[in-house]
Amino acid sequence: MPDTIETAARAALAEVLPQDLPPDAIALDAEFDHLGLTSLNKVLFLTSVCDRTKVGLQHFTEHDLAAMRTLGQVVDALSRHAEVN
Repeated sequence: MPDTIETAARAALAEVLPQDLPPDAIALDAEFDHLGLTSLNKVLFLTSVCDRTKVGLQHFTEHDLAAMRTLGQVVDALSRHAEVN
């Protein structure tokens, strides 16, 4: 499942980035701020990736969501809840 989550997260992030990057060109440890992701686009990204992976946003507190600053952190967080729909 983590490969599927990573693939879904990369695709969702690539869709909201201001620059045109292919999903596999996004480093797992790249900070969202350095990628130019706005707070609105972060919300759109997280909502999209949760929908794609069937992981409900209710599993995360506001603090959890704010702490997710890289693609790798999002993938790790979603992986922990992937089987809890």
